[in-house]
Amino acid sequence: MRTFDAEDHRLVWRGDGETLVVEPWGANSLRVRATMMGDVLLTDWALLEPASREAEIIVDGETATITTGRITARLRARSGFDEQTGYETSACSLEIVDRHGTVLLKELDAGGSLKLRARAFQATPGGAHRLTASFEANPAEKLYGMGQYQQHTLDIKGSTFELAHRNSQASVPFVLSSAGYGFLWHNPAVGRATFAANRTDWVAESTQQLDYWVTVGDTPAQITAAYADATGHVPMMPEHGLGYWQCKLRYWNQEQLLEVAREHTRRGLPMDVIVADFFHWPHMGDFRFDEEFWPDPAAMVAELRDMGIELMVSVWPQVSTSSENFTELRRSNFLVKAERGLDVQMGFQGPSMFYDVTNPDARRRLWELVEQNYFAHGIQTFWLDEAEPEYGVYDFDNYRYHLGPAAQVGNVYPQLFARAFYDGQVAAGQHEVVNLVRCAWAGSQRYGALVWSGDIHSTFEDLRRQITAGIHMGVAGIPWFTTDVGGFHEGDSTDPAFHELLIRWMQFGTFCPVMRMHGDRLPYEDVTAADGTPRLRSGGPNELWSFGDDVLRILTGCLELRETLRPYTRSLMEEAHEHGQPVLRGLFHEFPDDERAWDVADQYMFGGDVLVAPVVAAGARERSVYLPRGARWVELATGREHDGGQDVTVDAPLDVVPVFVRDRPLSALLARLG
Repeated sequence: MRTFDAEDHRLVWRGDGETLVVEPWGANSLRVRATMMGDVLLTDWALLEPASREAEIIVDGETATITTGRITARLRARSGFDEQTGYETSACSLEIVDRHGTVLLKELDAGGSLKLRARAFQATPGGAHRLTASFEANPAEKLYGMGQYQQHTLDIKGSTFELAHRNSQASVPFVLSSAGYGFLWHNPAVGRATFAANRTDWVAESTQQLDYWVTVGDTPAQITAAYADATGHVPMMPEHGLGYWQCKLRYWNQEQLLEVAREHTRRGLPMDVIVADFFHWPHMGDFRFDEEFWPDPAAMVAELRDMGIELMVSVWPQVSTSSENFTELRRSNFLVKAERGLDVQMGFQGPSMFYDVTNPDARRRLWELVEQNYFAHGIQTFWLDEAEPEYGVYDFDNYRYHLGPAAQVGNVYPQLFARAFYDGQVAAGQHEVVNLVRCAWAGSQRYGALVWSGDIHSTFEDLRRQITAGIHMGVAGIPWFTTDVGGFHEGDSTDPAFHELLIRWMQFGTFCPVMRMHGDRLPYEDVTAADGTPRLRSGGPNELWSFGDDVLRILTGCLELRETLRPYTRSLMEEAHEHGQPVLRGLFHEFPDDERAWDVADQYMFGGDVLVAPVVAAGARERSVYLPRGARWVELATGREHDGGQDVTVDAPLDVVPVFVRDRPLSALLARLG
C-alpha cells in the first residue's frame, strides 16, 4: 500500500477517513486542504488560479516532501495498532520549512497519550464540521495582520480574534510572521484565531474542509507581494482618489450639497469628491434618489464635474419591507433568510432585510437597479455601507445565504458586495473603480474596495487605534484604507476640545491612502418633507469653515499639503497596484532588520519615504519619535537632519504633525517623482 500519492502537481495522503492535499499555489507558496470522507473542494473564496504549479515531490516510505521555490512542506505518516481502540489507526503530520531548512510552521504534536489532533474535525448537524487547526507556537516570532480590530496592539502574538465582521471590525484572516512567512486562513466561516504562547489555533464553527495558504519571503515586502499575487492586486487608484473627500451625515438635499461644493470653489479649497450619504432614497432598497429632495441628479453631477468634483453616493445592502423592490426581490430569493423567527434583520428607520450578494443573479439584479438610477446620471463612485452586514443582532447562526449558512460562509459577504459593483462598473465600461466599503475580507482589494474603519468615536483613544488598524489592514492585503476624519460618534462642532481632535485627525488623514472628512456631528438638524412628515435627521456642520477661522487655517494647510503630495501619493498607488504593497505601512515593512521597528505602534510609513508620527494625546505640543536604523531623516517642519536608530523629541504645535522624509528633503523627493 502506498502511503502517499503524487497526483500531477499534488501530494496526497489518505487515512482514517481523511484526505490531505498539499500543492503549489504560486511562487514560493503552498496550499493545504483536508476533508473527511471525500475529495477536497475546489473553493475559490479568495485565492486566484496560480501562475505557477511547478513542484518537486519526493516520497520515501512514510515521509514525503513537496517543494516549490523556497518553500517545502514535510509530511510524516504514521500507522499502527492502537491498544485503546483495538484496531489500526493512521495519521499524517505536516510542517513548513524555508530553503534553509528552518521550520516556520509546524502542526501541533499528538502529545503521545494525549492523542491530540492538529486537524480536528468535529461533526455538526447537517453534515458540516467544526474544525480546529492547531500549530506549535514559536515564542520568538512577531505577528501582524488579521484586518481591522479596534485595539492598540501591533504585535498580535498572544492575541485572540473573533473571525467575524461587525461595524468597525473587518476580519481578514491573513497573518505575517517576522519569522519569514505569511499565512492565509482560506475559510469564510465564523470562528476564532488564537496566537497563544503555547499553541496557535484556527477555528471554523462550520465548514466542509480545512483550507489554508502559506508563502515564504525574506522581507515583509516579498510576503505581501506574494499574497497580492495569490488573492488579486488592487486596481490603479483613480485620480480623484488622491485628493480631499468631503462628507457629513448627511447632506439631505441637492442644493445643500451643491452649495458646499460651490463654497469650496469660491474659497479656492481643493476637493476631489463630495458625498451624498444614506437616506437620500424614498425607502431603503429603492436604490434611487427621492425626487422631492434631489430633483435633477444628472444636472447635479454635471455641475460638480464642471468644478472638478466627483459625486459619491451611499448604497446600503438592505431592502425595507416598504420598498418598491421588496416583493420582486423577496420572491426571487434575493434576500437573506432567517433560520428561525422573522426575516427582519435590521430595524433602523423601519424593518428591513439584507440583500443576498452571495447569489450571482442577485448581484446582477442589484447592479441593474444601480445602473439605471445612479450610473445613468454619471455617478461612478459608490459608498457601500453596512457591508459586514450589520445585523441588528449578530446571531451569525440565524442567517442563511445562497452559498450556505452565515456561520459557514458569512465572512465573504463584504467581498461579494464590492464585487457586485465592480463587475457591473467594468462591464458598463468604467476603467477605474474605487468604492468606499465598510468592511472587507481576503480578495476585497481586487474589486476596488476602499475600506474605512467604521462608526468609531470622536476620541483621541480611537484616533490612536486607527494607526494600528491601518497597519494591520495593509498587511492583510487591503492597501486602500481610510477613516472618518474626526471620528463618527459624538463630535461637537462647537466644542474647542473637539476642534483640537479634528485638527490632529486631519493631520493623520493627510497621510492616509485616502483623505476623507466625515462624522455624525452635534448639534443635529431635523429634516421634514413638504407634507410635514419627518425624515432622517442630519448632523451638525462638518465643513472646513464650520469650526472657526483658526481651525480653518490649519485644515486648509492640510489640504494644501495633500495636494503637494499628489505625485508621491500617485506613485504609492502605482506600487500598490503593480507590486501589491500597502500604502500605509508599519516601520518593520521598510526596516525589517531594525528590531525596534517591529514594535512601534503609534507611527507608520506613508510609502517607503515618509515617516508619520501623529499626535494622539489631547494638549500635547511635542512628542517622541523613533527614527529607524538604516536611513537619515529630514524633519519636514524644520529641515533638520537626524541619524536613524534613535529617539528624538520634536515640537508639535497644533498646526504641525511630526513628519520625516527618508534620506532627502521632501522637495527633492517630489521633484524626483515629477
